[in-house]
Amino acid sequence: MMQEIAITNLTHELTTTFILSVGAFLIAMFLTPIYTFLAYRYKFWKKQRSTSTTGEKLEVFTKLHASKFKRNIPTMAGIIFVAAIFAVTFFFNLDRAQTWLPLAALVGGALVGLLDDIINIRGDGTGVAGLRSSLKFAMITAIGLALGWFFFVKLGVDAVHVPFIGDLTLGWVIVPLFAFVVVAAGNAVNISDGLDGLAGGLASIAFGAFGVIALLQGPQHYLIAGFCFTVMGALLSYLWFNIYPARFFMGDVGSFALGTSLGVVAMLTNTLFILPIIGIVFVGEAGSSLIQIFSKKVFKRKVFISAPIHHHLEAIGWPETKVTMRFWVIACVAAFVGVSIAVLGGNI
Repeated sequence: MMQEIAITNLTHELTTTFILSVGAFLIAMFLTPIYTFLAYRYKFWKKQRSTSTTGEKLEVFTKLHASKFKRNIPTMAGIIFVAAIFAVTFFFNLDRAQTWLPLAALVGGALVGLLDDIINIRGDGTGVAGLRSSLKFAMITAIGLALGWFFFVKLGVDAVHVPFIGDLTLGWVIVPLFAFVVVAAGNAVNISDGLDGLAGGLASIAFGAFGVIALLQGPQHYLIAGFCFTVMGALLSYLWFNIYPARFFMGDVGSFALGTSLGVVAMLTNTLFILPIIGIVFVGEAGSSLIQIFSKKVFKRKVFISAPIHHHLEAIGWPETKVTMRFWVIACVAAFVGVSIAVLGGNI
């Protein structure tokens, strides 16, 4: 009898989750022509960066993407799926313990990215064409610390689970750790947003994996699962228009929103150590950029022809579509491995 009730409850939650996902997809589809009209009317053109974070000219990057920036592709399209996710979550899936934090992270990251995108659109295309990296880092860190405080003080969480070992109690240290995860995930997704469909596809796979984990964890995380699949549904709408050749780019408003909320979902589901597995491509993208910057500053030479690594692969002759789809395949395999470790390692 108890087993039948559990199956019935799970069936209900799966149905609800499906409805949330489809709802987000349809809202995003509805908003897309409105955004497209405004983007072309007010010229939300993405400005190409001319210099890297270390100050030198981006000659390889400019050569690889010269044709793309000649055709005036709008940016800031992430506002479409952010609005769809916010609407569905706020009105149909809002809960203090489960969805307040990821929704706040989504909105906070989106606002930082929106400011950066507006500066980019209004700029002349010189320099880094947006907010200084240090300022973006400080703003995302502030958001992470505020959310981490809520996580620790209001939700009473002070431990993380280490797969196959058990819970590790950290006390107040979980607040800066939470902030670090938010900042790292936000920047990793932002760095990965460099090819048509790449970041959107990777984020869809990652949120799908965490949605499965949340469902398996039971009723205490069902609404988190709903949030994850809401994000996935909205992103599938975005990907319809963003796959090669892209009609528009998500911009920082989208990439920071996705990254910060993904980090929060990992903390809420107590799968901190599963995050770098499911997000292995994000880790590789961010890691390649860090290695490049470190090598140029310390050894005065580059490790990669161009960083992050998706640009290096383009530079050695891989077509953009091959890089994107192979990274998607890697992400799918990593998602399967991550969910398996979560099940076997005691996270479920």
